[in-house]
Amino acid sequence: MCFYFCDTTGKTKEPLGLAMRVRIALGSAKGILYLHTEADPPIFHRDIKASIILLDSRLNAKVADFGLSRLAPVPDIEGTTPGHVSTVVMGTPGYLDPEYFLTQKLTDKSDVYSLGVVFLELLTGMHPISHGKNIVREVNTAYRSGMIFSVVDDRLGAYPAECVERFVNLGLKCCQEETEARPSMAEVVRELETIWGMMPEFDTKTISGDVSSSDLVSVVIPPITPR
Repeated sequence: MCFYFCDTTGKTKEPLGLAMRVRIALGSAKGILYLHTEADPPIFHRDIKASIILLDSRLNAKVADFGLSRLAPVPDIEGTTPGHVSTVVMGTPGYLDPEYFLTQKLTDKSDVYSLGVVFLELLTGMHPISHGKNIVREVNTAYRSGMIFSVVDDRLGAYPAECVERFVNLGLKCCQEETEARPSMAEVVRELETIWGMMPEFDTKTISGDVSSSDLVSVVIPPITPR
């Protein structure tokens, strides 16, 4: 995923503004929410990262690459659904849920953490890990020192400060080290819809299409064999 509009030859034309980045975040979150709640059976993606968020010709976000996905837990004979899947730790450095890394317990909140890192990328233009610096730590430090706008991507151009603040706050909540401190994917979608609704009407109207769930659904999911 890049941060520029490109023409048909692949040449850079202009950077993505905040409204488009929020739209990409919302489309991605809706796709993952579909995996967690609507897919039959539900699925934990396990490798959410910027490179698997694909944009179609209308710049609608699509979630791809299910090579590391795992089936979510199913109810046992007593009707109780386990909260996690115990599995060998796999994923991409920089996006990996630290609690999953330590406990080998994969949950829906592991995808929330990884998506939070993508949100921070969208906001800052930084890589998850670069020159020994971790994006979550860098943004957290700026946020706590009241310098959050110092790490916002300067290619965003003009933007509503309140929208950026809420987007940053959401990304950092998703990237909490403790699983229980993170929002659910449904809560992530609701907050992004709120941020989208706060964007100036001019910014949202100039983006072709809309952000309805019919446009922002993940790509066709291949059969997944439990492992």
